[in-house]
Amino acid sequence: MAHSVEFFPPKNAAGEERLREAITALLPLGPEYASVTFGAGGSTRERTFATVTMIRQDYDLEAVPHLSCIGSTEAGIREILEDYRKQGIRRIVALRGDLPEGMENPGHFQQAADLVAFIRHFGGFEVYVAGYPDIHPRATSARNDVMHLAAKVRAGADAIITQYFFNPDAYLQLRDELQREGVEVPLVVGVMPITNFEQISRFSAMCGADIPQYLRRRMDAYAADPQSQYQLGIELLSRQCQLLLREGAPSLHFYTLNQAEATAAIWRNLGF
Repeated sequence: MAHSVEFFPPKNAAGEERLREAITALLPLGPEYASVTFGAGGSTRERTFATVTMIRQDYDLEAVPHLSCIGSTEAGIREILEDYRKQGIRRIVALRGDLPEGMENPGHFQQAADLVAFIRHFGGFEVYVAGYPDIHPRATSARNDVMHLAAKVRAGADAIITQYFFNPDAYLQLRDELQREGVEVPLVVGVMPITNFEQISRFSAMCGADIPQYLRRRMDAYAADPQSQYQLGIELLSRQCQLLLREGAPSLHFYTLNQAEATAAIWRNLGF
């Protein structure tokens, strides 16, 4: 069973040093690939390119770039795909992305399914897309969200990587609803280690990830003890991963936030 990790492009030399330390620590665990995020409207485009190149050349690890389409032109996306194909990139995570502040026109690509179809027509890549067990914050309903996800798969997606979540039932419900729609591609579990609960709470409020009351209250009980919060997070996420793997989840994708310790601890707890 192969698992993967995700990094974001560093902004400066200090950030690159931290990223290199994280990659060096995680590489012995044997991740299948490392995905690299792409800022809204291509705001980190050059840094994404540089990070992908660094991971592939310096660490002999497959890099899988994210590509968001909001605000992009066909020519711009085609140029990126041509560059990645020349580099030998085999997989891409295709995302709609968030409309940059002040931009009103989303451009040629209205939805992620449009980008998936474009990449599939371009040819040469496996395409991964995002799914939201806790329902996308902009979805008009849970049913609408599932249908949008099914549309991305029907447009040509090869696998789904979920947003992180803390309620295993949310993943299992999404899996079952997709199966009822005839969607059979792998539904990879997105895992966010809790290294800083205050930070995770802010992230979750923005992206619509639900923090169950049992988790929030236990974390609040250790508000003055960050190390105990950290250990509790490792314990709870390890248990969640074990449960979902027993339920047939195909693999795990760790959102590392360019840190290695928590991801490595969960990885070891699972006995990989």
